[in-house]
Amino acid sequence: MGLKKVISGPDEGVREIKDGATIALGGFGLCGIPENLIDALAKTGSKNLTCVSNNAGVDGFGIGKLLANRQVKKMISSYVGENKLFEQLLLSGELEVELTPQGTLAEKLRAGGAGIPAFFTATGVGTLIAEGKEVRAIDGREYVLERSITTDFALVKAWKGDTDGNLIFRKTAQNFNPLCAMAGRYTIVEVEELVPSGELEPDQIHLPGIYVKKIFQGKNYEKRIERRMVSQ
Repeated sequence: MGLKKVISGPDEGVREIKDGATIALGGFGLCGIPENLIDALAKTGSKNLTCVSNNAGVDGFGIGKLLANRQVKKMISSYVGENKLFEQLLLSGELEVELTPQGTLAEKLRAGGAGIPAFFTATGVGTLIAEGKEVRAIDGREYVLERSITTDFALVKAWKGDTDGNLIFRKTAQNFNPLCAMAGRYTIVEVEELVPSGELEPDQIHLPGIYVKKIFQGKNYEKRIERRMVSQ
């Protein structure tokens, strides 16, 4: 069964993504982003995409490539960050942006993958975040109702995976990746190392293959550092 999940590469992975799709993309800044899949998606030219990601990479790299191609209609994210084009598109109104507190975004994805349609959180009460949403007092404290997120597709990067789709992430590159994998109805994963089923120690697996539809071994990772800070 596991071999049926293994595909030739990123081009085959994004083949089903059409105009208007919703996509969850793993990564934080440039750490742990699915570089191969994003590059392949940029080549397809698919338009009017709604992308759920903590941020949008940087100019000319990561999701920044999709923005440059004007493939993205809407970003659901928590950070505009280092991407000048992202900022310009937001301020000009060319790109719809739904800014979401970082922890809330993480829980929206996790809850969506767990089949929980909505949840209450204290984050954002009394701010613009709560406008138009139900606010309820529970045990004397106000909470805002947030709807969970599920997407048509999820593009995910892991360190190691097996042919059944079981995944191991490496250190901080884990970040939003498992949450995006859970939230996507069709999850495509690129890994640095792909091993046969049964080779991964069960106790070391971070995400079971039940969430993974397709998997392939990526290559030529740049792993850029978003902003290099060194002492004088």
